[in-house]
Amino acid sequence: MKKLLFDFFPIAIFFAVYKYADKLSFLKVGPLENAENIIIATAILIPATLFQVVYAYWKTRKIERMYLITLALVVVMGGATVILQDKVFIQWKPTVVNWLFAIAFLGSEFVGKKNILERMMGGQIELPKNIWSRLNYLWTGFFVFAGAINIYVAFSGQFTEEQWVNFKLFGMLGLTLVFVILQGLYLARHVNAEQLEQFDSNHNADK
Repeated sequence: MKKLLFDFFPIAIFFAVYKYADKLSFLKVGPLENAENIIIATAILIPATLFQVVYAYWKTRKIERMYLITLALVVVMGGATVILQDKVFIQWKPTVVNWLFAIAFLGSEFVGKKNILERMMGGQIELPKNIWSRLNYLWTGFFVFAGAINIYVAFSGQFTEEQWVNFKLFGMLGLTLVFVILQGLYLARHVNAEQLEQFDSNHNADK
């Protein structure tokens, strides 16, 4: 849970700056002097994501590839949003990130002996190969769905910009939490009590 919240740290910063940009006058300097709140929030999102990566490396002496992918996309698409003063780039970012993850998870089924999920969790719990594949496909489907629903909220015309910002934090976090809980319930059917106890011990030790 702690890691999941840490993953959403830059988005929380984006959300806070967007909501209170009018009161944070010190941010409105240079090219941001007359910028919309979403542009200012995007400008802050870039260093916040960089801080996330640096802090993760400082704590663990390694950087997850997902963090690097996210940072690269934030710099490119967030930078385009700030430079061109066009929010469409940052609104596409969650979809691009999720769909890249979907491609990576799906591709790992056909490259190497273990898929991404088994490489991430295989040291903590033992599962049959077909269960690892099923879980990996489920994560692939989740990433595809998350990317698609972001497009709908951002560009369907049914939601305001502020509602999209709310969805970017609370909606995506809620969807992820629900999916993780469902995954845990599914795992409980295939993992014996001893393995679950070992997994919980390792998970709590990481917190």
